[in-house]
Order: sequence, then structure tokens, then C-alpha cells
Amino acid sequence: MGKARVGFYDVKGGALKRTHPACPTCGPGTFLANHGNRLSCGRCGHTESKKGK
Repeated sequence: MGKARVGFYDVKGGALKRTHPACPTCGPGTFLANHGNRLSCGRCGHTESKKGK
């Protein structure tokens, strides 16, 4: 079993909302880690810069 996903979801009006984006390579079950200047996937290594966001 994987690690707990506490903090990756927020409840708004009875619906779940994701707080972190999903990895575009791995799919909707894998979240990107939020670092100071980038978002990265610990599974496949995909990295996105936050500069343009």
C-alpha cells in the first residue's frame, strides 16, 4: 500500500478537489511535488518550471 495522500485533496462543498497537479507522463494517480521553482514527479522524473506560471 502507498503512502497516505493527506493534503493532496481538499473538500469544497461536498466535492473533492486536487491540490497538486497530476503527472502528464504517469497519469492521474501520480501527483507532482511542489518545490520552490519547479514541479517534479518522483516516479518518472518529469519536471516542469514554475517560471511561466
